[in-house]
Amino acid sequence: MAQNGTAENGEAGGMIPAPPFPQPVKVQEIRHTKIFINNEWQTSSSGRTFPTFNPATGVKICDVEEADKADVNKAVEAAKAAGQRGSPWRRMDASSRGRLLHKLADLLERERLLLATMETMDTGKPFLQSFFIDLDGSIKTLRYYAGWADKIHGKSLPVDESFVCFTKHEPIGVCGAIIPWNFPLLMFMWKIAPALSCGNTVVIKPAEQTPLTALYVGSLIKEAGFPPGVVNIVPGFGPSAGAAIAAHMDVDKVAFTGSTEVGQLIKEAAAKSNLKRVTLELGGKNPCIVFADSDLQLAVEETQKGAFYNQGQCCTAASRVFVEESIYEEFVRRSVESAKNIVIGDPLEPQTSHGPQIDRQQFDKILALIESGKKEGARLECGGFAVEGKSLFLQPTIFSGVKDHMRIAKEEIFGPVQCIFTFKSQQEAIERANSSEYGLVAAVFTRSMDRALSVSAALETGTVWVNCYNALHAQTPFGGYKMSGNGRELGEYALAEYSEVKAVTIKLSETL
Repeated sequence: MAQNGTAENGEAGGMIPAPPFPQPVKVQEIRHTKIFINNEWQTSSSGRTFPTFNPATGVKICDVEEADKADVNKAVEAAKAAGQRGSPWRRMDASSRGRLLHKLADLLERERLLLATMETMDTGKPFLQSFFIDLDGSIKTLRYYAGWADKIHGKSLPVDESFVCFTKHEPIGVCGAIIPWNFPLLMFMWKIAPALSCGNTVVIKPAEQTPLTALYVGSLIKEAGFPPGVVNIVPGFGPSAGAAIAAHMDVDKVAFTGSTEVGQLIKEAAAKSNLKRVTLELGGKNPCIVFADSDLQLAVEETQKGAFYNQGQCCTAASRVFVEESIYEEFVRRSVESAKNIVIGDPLEPQTSHGPQIDRQQFDKILALIESGKKEGARLECGGFAVEGKSLFLQPTIFSGVKDHMRIAKEEIFGPVQCIFTFKSQQEAIERANSSEYGLVAAVFTRSMDRALSVSAALETGTVWVNCYNALHAQTPFGGYKMSGNGRELGEYALAEYSEVKAVTIKLSETL
């Protein structure tokens, strides 16, 4: 996901400031490749490591210590101790927690070029997107929740005159977090910022494909002055480290961003262990509805950003575009014309706007779905093939004439594939948009405010954008309906996911 919406927040696929552009730094050595527990760097209990690769070149960047169940146990023990009553973290006043989050944001500002370079090396996303969107969104998220730290409070409740009743908001305890490979640094901050603002401790597992920026941030967490054990980082694999977090009896809450299939496993493990709280941000098959009265060029540009941003590797990808019949052919023509202007190349070069897919498994899955679209009768307007001479690069692909029963219309592709449908009536468009097991985001393009409000009310998604796409802000809640997940991230709403509400009722000895 891109965190954007305004030029200030860095808009996905656009609004990157004019030259001179910042330049990536030369990374001579990856300094932090070990497990981070109790503010110390540790080798894995098993002695195993795993490699991480640059998807743009296929070259191994480095080896990283592989955390498994034993290492997760150590991390949870450290987090639990750090959150005990009487610990430095629990004794710290709320304003001081906010100052630590601001300090961490300051350190991200200082290391912005290096972190953006590392993010591009590890994920393959274009450097300018890493710098202006991922880093900017990460810093803003930290500062937003830093501001909340001393403003989280309960209420006084009117009950019988002989009682006084009030509520307190308390930390949940140890929060596990399992983050994806498509936005490693941004998702790291989406998880830890509200958790720490509420006074919790964290054990976080970065994706095995992209652990490097998370581990570097470990060094900044220590430098910022967070007490030992407050944040612990365990790089490893889902079936070992991730499963250990989800099933751990001393983890009080787990937050996961990733596939719906893995989200179901995490919820099952949480239920079978200690009924820990679960927040899930999962898949999407996101509809855009383009009405004939819309600004057509704006709709083309925004839906295409939604489809191709981060090589289509977004849970918010605009993968189902419903276009009103009277403007359908012109919309397709302009979309194809626009897609042909996308610059594919070295992600570290400033002119590049389209990099590689994350790995061979994702690359092959996307190509298989593209082939299914061809076989099932969708019309391939452009793309549809690998880029010659570049191992994990795919051409931006557009299908028209897509029907609702096709695989590309139903399955989350997670690649640079835009599917364009046609519709005749507003009611038809709404019904087809809602006929999905997912309900993450949607978009409506129209000049009519009445239509925008009525259609957005009818769409079964956690977010509806009107005449824009990927407009995410730290202040705005984000999450899905149906099989797109449970709970909300970002905004004030996320604080409820990381706090317990305690009611205190006092019987007065005398009545007035």
